[in-house]
Amino acid sequence: MECQECHQNPASLHFTKIINGKKTETHLCEQCAREKGEMISGAGGFSINSLLSGLLNLDYPFTGNSNSNNNSLENIQALQCQNCGMTYQYFSKVGRFGCSNCYETFSNKIDPILRRVHSGNTAHTGKIPKRIGGNLHITKEISELKEQLQKCIVNEEFENAAKIRDEIRSLEQTLSEHREGEQ
Repeated sequence: MECQECHQNPASLHFTKIINGKKTETHLCEQCAREKGEMISGAGGFSINSLLSGLLNLDYPFTGNSNSNNNSLENIQALQCQNCGMTYQYFSKVGRFGCSNCYETFSNKIDPILRRVHSGNTAHTGKIPKRIGGNLHITKEISELKEQLQKCIVNEEFENAAKIRDEIRSLEQTLSEHREGEQ
């Protein structure tokens, strides 16, 4: 396939953009892509950091009147990790945190992004194949039920608490049977 810009070189970069539900495909050679500023990692310009910057909406970070714009700008510039000194502005450029404390420092900025990218979830749960993780699924369910049990007790919903307690006991029995069967 040849480049859609110069019509001379073979297209080596293929972009698919979906904007407002409209799909556009572009096929470019490296030189034309470089000139247009649309590169991918390994080809010179586009990187994961650029993608992250786009998710952070750095081009349009402020909305509202001019007074709120100034306050928002000051808040972003003032946001800095106490442990490593990383600023939010620098993080948005490099796309990596300086230390583990940065996750807490910038959580109010990255949580909305994670929710958008991960269908509303902000905590990593991972996937466990059912054929391998049977005990892990049961253990996770028990821990979730224990949390529900505590909430029921605090809210004095003792009938629900008793049902959950019985369900926990049943799952714990199933778990112990699985473990005995493995030995």
